[in-house]
Formats: sequence, structure tokens, C-alpha cells
Amino acid sequence: MRRVATRVATRLPRPLRVPARRFVLSAVPILQCAIAAGLAWWFATEIVGNPQPFFAPIAAVVSLGLTLATRIRRVFELLAGVVVGIGVGDVLVTWIGSGPWQIALVVGLAMAVAVLVDGGPIITMQAAISGVLVVTLIPPGDEAGYTRMLDALIGGAVGVVVVALVPTHPVRRARRDAGALLAVAGNVLHQVADGLERMDQAVLEKALREARATQPGIDQLRSDLKGGRDISRLAPIYWGARERHKRLADTADPIDAALRNIRVLTRRALTLVKDGEALNPDMVRLVGELAEATDVVRRMVLADPGQPPDEAEAARRLRTVARRAKHEIVADGGLSAGVVLAQTRSVLVDLFQVSGMSRISALATLPPTVPHPAVEPEERPD
Repeated sequence: MRRVATRVATRLPRPLRVPARRFVLSAVPILQCAIAAGLAWWFATEIVGNPQPFFAPIAAVVSLGLTLATRIRRVFELLAGVVVGIGVGDVLVTWIGSGPWQIALVVGLAMAVAVLVDGGPIITMQAAISGVLVVTLIPPGDEAGYTRMLDALIGGAVGVVVVALVPTHPVRRARRDAGALLAVAGNVLHQVADGLERMDQAVLEKALREARATQPGIDQLRSDLKGGRDISRLAPIYWGARERHKRLADTADPIDAALRNIRVLTRRALTLVKDGEALNPDMVRLVGELAEATDVVRRMVLADPGQPPDEAEAARRLRTVARRAKHEIVADGGLSAGVVLAQTRSVLVDLFQVSGMSRISALATLPPTVPHPAVEPEERPD
């Protein structure tokens, strides 16, 4: 269904594509929030007997939200915030009454206690909101404060149950994030190869801007991986995806490292062109081949289980590129050429790890640059 909706979204007029795609990506979380809100209200009224459990559906929606990451943590932060806010507010209002300065004092102290307890944004805000509720609406010692605590517990618990029974896929979002980052990596490398071949500063400056703009994508990948981990633990239908999620999670650090190394590579390539430094055409071809190999790794990450290319195919393609990353191709060049080669080799090691290889094995694929390298290479030069 998601694939069909995505294809339909791509056929819409351009101004509608981004909103439509955003809706497709948020459809399941929206459905989860809607179901959780209704169930929380039903459970609180019909099972618990609270005639006006207004906070139960609010708690369910807040605990879920539209983001996948740290949902379980949000449930506990929500409940803790309510307890802290009502506890502080109830004690103080009994002593000092209610009014503008009492509201200010209760909110300040409730937030201070929440920060000392945990410091998370939800617990802090809920402590403040609950404190205001006590000062303005709930008489001192009234049981409505404890009802609100129960509502928070019901809403949070219902949210967890809905995540388990109506889950999003624990891998799909993070896999898409990783594929998008690798697409940028490959595109930047293609531009670097083109800029070096043409000695074109403008092309390299554009590539550098794109490489520097990837940090939000990295943050999103890590966030979706955290959310996927929670789902794979909670949702019975996705317990079998835990190993697949772990393999994808293992790629986050090397993808991050690859993009960082590509930024350095691009920046040094720009310096090389600005300085008019001579560069062996084989070095340009090496960067271009690395860009093509990066695309194979991207397709590997996006491939469904059992579909090509697999990790072995991606590693073979990278190994072909690695054999060409010899020190000799920059022997007659300057400092920038040497740095470009060094960063190319570093990116290769990172991409090998994305393809499932250990760092030591990845280093062993590289031609040695010294007589006695720390990691024995797979192949010794003749």
C-alpha cells in the first residue's frame, strides 16, 4: 500500500509532491495516534469509570507523536512529569493559595524538580502544565490530581499497546534514510571527479555545499534507528526483523564516517584546483570509480532480503576500486593530491563496513603504502 501511495504521489503536480510524500510517510503514525486516543478515552471511561478523562487521549497522543524514536521513553517522561507537577503544585497551593505569583512559583519549582529528576523535554513541560492545572483548576487535596495521574498512565500504556499491535516497519524508514545519504555521497563523489577532471572550482564548491548539508540526514537516520529498535522489541509481528535492524544499525557509524571523509576529500580537492596542483588522471578515475561503487552500496542497502545487489557484490565492487588506490598514482603530486588519495582510501574502508566487512578486513583490502603496514594486506605488490 505504501509503495502504491508513493508512486501516486510522484505523479502529482510538483507543488503537491512534497506534501503528499510527507503525508504518506506519516500515515501510519497518524493512524496510531488516532486509534490510541480513542482507545484511551474508551478504557478510562468504560473500564476505569472516569466520566471526563480528558488527559488520557492527550497522554496517548503525546506519548506517540509523529516521530518513531524514544516512544517508550516519552511514556515514562509523560507520567513522571504529571506526578512531579501535581505533587509540587498540590503541596505549595495548600500553603500559599493560588494567584499569578503562585503560578509562577509552582511552574518554576515543578520544572526545576523535573530537570533534577531527568531533564527530558517532555517531563519538564508536563511538570509545568500539571503545576498550572493544580494552581488554577484543582483545589488543594482534590482527587482530580490523582485522576490525572491515572489518565497519564492509561494514555501512555494504550500508546505502547497500539505501537505493538499497529506498528510501522522497524527497518523501512531507516533504510530509506541510509539510501538517501549514500545517494548524496555518490553524487558528491561524481561531482568531485568531474571538478578535478575539468579543474572547475564552481563544481567542487557545489559538491562541498552538498556534502556539508548531510548532518540532518545523519541525525534522522539515528532517530529512525532508535524508533525501529523499539518497534522490533514491542511488535510481535516484527520480532523476526531484529537481526535485520541490527545489521542496518551497524551501518550508521560507517555511513557517518564516510560522509565526513567525503567532506574532507572534497575540501582538499577544491584546494588542489585553487592551487593549480598537478594531478594524475588515474586519481580522477579512482574517485569516479569510487562514486560508482558507492551507488552499488546504496542499492545494496535499499534492496529487499534476497534481492541483488547483496553485501558480497558490493564488497567485490569496492575491492576492485581499492586495488587501484595505490600510493604511486600521487607520487609526483603535491600535498593535496596525497590527502585526496588518503581520504579516498578512508571512504573505501567506511563503505566496506557498510557492506558488512570488519574494519580490519577492510584495511587489508588496501594496497600498502609503507613496507610494514599495521594490517597485513590481502595482496602484496609484485
